[in-house]
Amino acid sequence: MSGEDTTGESTDAEADAGAYRLQDQIGFILRKAHQRHVAIFAAHIGDLTPPQFAALARLRDVGETSQNQLGALVAMDAATIKGVIDRLKARGLVTLTRHAGDRRRLMVDLTPQGRAAVERLVPLAERITAETLAPLSAREAATLTRLLARIA
Repeated sequence: MSGEDTTGESTDAEADAGAYRLQDQIGFILRKAHQRHVAIFAAHIGDLTPPQFAALARLRDVGETSQNQLGALVAMDAATIKGVIDRLKARGLVTLTRHAGDRRRLMVDLTPQGRAAVERLVPLAERITAETLAPLSAREAATLTRLLARIA
């Protein structure tokens, strides 16, 4: 593996060459950080995916909302949020109803079981965030979060 040592750091020769280095690119670094976070999430919350938890957590915050609005609130496109909601509905965690004024619009809400699940999982989610950010100081973690929010 020319130009890289076993730790993933580039060698002096590669750095001096000024070559494009994948490991220095923001997309690659974000993907690796995301993979680490998802692995930590799965170790703590194995029965839901991060998108499923995000949908439940936002429903906890906003209450009943349209499927499209929920997708926007959790940064998922229409096809993705539909699949997430379908899986949550199959597990009895959310209900789907037609909007009274616009029958085309689907409304999503937590079931009592869904509300209990999200209330139980929020403390775990807080620990997952802390574990994901554990390599950083509190100040670094706050800076990283603030900077990522600016580019998101």
